[in-house]
Amino acid sequence: MENGLYVALSSQVALEKRLNTIADNVANVSTVGYRATGVKFEDVLSGLGDKSVAFVSSGETYLSTQTGGMRQTGNPFDFAVQGDAWFAFQSPEGPIMTRDGRFTMLPTGELVTLEGYPVLDPGGAPILLNPLAGAPDASADGTLHQNGELVAAIGLFEFEPGLDFTRFGNSGVVPWGPPVPIVDRIDVGVAQGFVEDSNVNPVMEITRLIQVQRAFEQVSALLRDSESALDQAISTLGPR
Repeated sequence: MENGLYVALSSQVALEKRLNTIADNVANVSTVGYRATGVKFEDVLSGLGDKSVAFVSSGETYLSTQTGGMRQTGNPFDFAVQGDAWFAFQSPEGPIMTRDGRFTMLPTGELVTLEGYPVLDPGGAPILLNPLAGAPDASADGTLHQNGELVAAIGLFEFEPGLDFTRFGNSGVVPWGPPVPIVDRIDVGVAQGFVEDSNVNPVMEITRLIQVQRAFEQVSALLRDSESALDQAISTLGPR
């Protein structure tokens, strides 16, 4: 009887984690460069043979690999990654990976994110432009030109978030190690004047939300029934 309570409780913990990820995804349905969070659950066995009991793990989060839609903005400081790659910017916590390519140029010529963090080149150094030469022209490989002269290049990096990753802000992800620059690959590139929208499917997330709510109600009912049965057993078998 107690095992039933523990199994139901583990289910509630797992459902709560799934509910939190769904809420986070829905809240970021309009966030540029946002990749949806998913949760992977596994059965956890306790005991052997006929006495084994299967519990639900608390779950491990992972990042969706589906690409969001490309949206044209016409802004020369907006960039979108084409292919399996990431931009990088420097934060107080170190390099951060992102698919949000909404950048701007400071009066000093630094190319920065909307939050003011320096955008990194393939070597991991901040990008410095000529502040008097206007907006740069970007080639498909990320190289930047001003007045026809090569001045810098936007870094494109390989990145595998892995399980239980850590976000930075909404669309940023903290890498587990130094980012690895991508060179000499024709399947990745940069599109200037575009941004990548969130890959969250709001209809799918609302459907999942309803499923989680129903499952939570069913588990709660199971807990109430188990507690009631346990109380009756104690009342019947207890000392008189």
